[in-house]
Parts: sequence; structure tokens; C-alpha cells
Amino acid sequence: MTPADSDRVIAAARTWLGTPYHDQASLRAVGCDCLGLARGVWREVVGPEPFPIPPYSRDWGETGPREVLAEAARRMMIEVAPAEAGPGALVLFRMMPRAIAKHVGILTRPGSFLHAYERLGVIEEPLTPSWRRRIAFAFLFPEEV
Repeated sequence: MTPADSDRVIAAARTWLGTPYHDQASLRAVGCDCLGLARGVWREVVGPEPFPIPPYSRDWGETGPREVLAEAARRMMIEVAPAEAGPGALVLFRMMPRAIAKHVGILTRPGSFLHAYERLGVIEEPLTPSWRRRIAFAFLFPEEV
């Protein structure tokens, strides 16, 4: 697989800025959650989603030992070491130590990322040390399929 152009990924992601937070949604300017943001960028950069996303509860990541998001991303994206992830990479965060990765963001430049956050919607903010240490996995979007 060849990675998609990182500038194209970032440009697509930034078109979602200001989209309100809405659990399980993926509609630019209407509503999305963090996974919905990644899905929307996928549709614009890569093409149609390869499979439907089943409904999920808000606490889905607090139970079970499987890295559900990472396993799904491995099937359709290019995995890179988190330390090597640069602008345009999709990063998966562990929100609590020893929990599975359940939050998604897109690196936009060294030291910043874009994500959908409850009550704030889609925002771009600094990748502070607190956020950086939570990164568990990183992936590159592939070129169009």
C-alpha cells in the first residue's frame, strides 16, 4: 500500500473544523465523533468506507481486552510506529492507563492535531505532552482504492 499525500489528508481533516460533536455521526458541518471524523476523512481521501461501522456504546472501550480500533485500522491502513508518525497520520489514544485505545485524532503538523471532542466538536489543538504520551498506535491513510 502507498500512503496518501499528507497535505491532502490534513486539508480534508481541516474542512471538518467546527463540526459539532455528535456520538456515532459522520456528517461534516452537521455532527461527528472522533471515529466519524476519521471516517469522513477516509471517504474524501481514499474512497467509500470498506465496511459499515456497527453501533457502539459510549463505554465500549472500558471493557474487553481487544484493541478494536487498532485491529480494524490494521486491515485497511498502513501502521507506523507512534514515534515516527508525522502530519497526516491517524493516531489512536489510550484515554486511561492500561485501557484500550478508543480516541482518534489526525496529526496536522509537528505539535498539533485535530480531533472531535465531546462538548467542543472538531478542534485543532496542541499535541501537549499529556496527549502525546497517550498515543498508542499510528496509521497512514492509503492512496485511493
